[in-house]
Amino acid sequence: MNFVQAILMGIVQGLSEFLPISSSAHLVFTSNFYKVFQNIAIEMQSNEEVFFDIMLHLGTLIAVLIFFRKDVWELCKALFYACKSRNFSDNKAKLALYIILGTIITIILALPLNKVAAHLVFHPALVGGLLIITGGILFFSEYLSKKRDGKYTEVGLKHSLLIGLAQGLAVLPGFSRSGWTMATGLFLGLDRETSARYSFLLSIPIILGASMVYPLVKINVAEAVTYNWIAILAGTIVSGIVGYLCIKYFMKFISKFSLNIFGYYCLIMGVFTLIFFNVFK
Repeated sequence: MNFVQAILMGIVQGLSEFLPISSSAHLVFTSNFYKVFQNIAIEMQSNEEVFFDIMLHLGTLIAVLIFFRKDVWELCKALFYACKSRNFSDNKAKLALYIILGTIITIILALPLNKVAAHLVFHPALVGGLLIITGGILFFSEYLSKKRDGKYTEVGLKHSLLIGLAQGLAVLPGFSRSGWTMATGLFLGLDRETSARYSFLLSIPIILGASMVYPLVKINVAEAVTYNWIAILAGTIVSGIVGYLCIKYFMKFISKFSLNIFGYYCLIMGVFTLIFFNVFK
């Protein structure tokens, strides 16, 4: 792990975590492009690289917490008072419960898929194929949303269950978490801004859990001392700054424009990586 690589991957994570283009796919591509040009075997991934990926996600988690700080505070407060009074009629309390429920559904689906996801890290061509599928999902969601015209402005039980399932599937690199969750929201008739906002809020518990569990369970303290911490922290800070700016401008974009541009990008990038990594195996 060097400083330039860390900064580059921080920018990639910050841009791709909240855009519907799969951050995990782009981290796989960036890492493996680097390995190809440095003549390093793709099958090799150090513990430092795995830990760095977690730190990059922590950077973007901080970005979404800062951007949605008022929403997060209001949801936590509403949930606290609802639990205290045993009255969950408040809309914000309901939304907090739906986020919890969606997260549980995500975990149930994502856990058995984790081994497959870890295996795909060493098969970037397959990840490119999954990215092509994401592009198709984005196109289809836009097609359906035009017919349904986004009639729902509040998330309901059905939305939380199905969007949670979509987020669980997106543990596979190439299946964009934000893309699949927003597309599912559009499938179900949510308006564009509600779908995007719920997607971002739903990401908080799952990224927070992954960022806490991995260091506590798997990190080897003696080995961690040897990591390039300057590069790791620099990449994390860059991912947070870029991620914050990305959320800010994407929320404005999604309220006015379609996801088709990202669908085209996923198709082009997916085809390119399929060809590239089949040539440079």
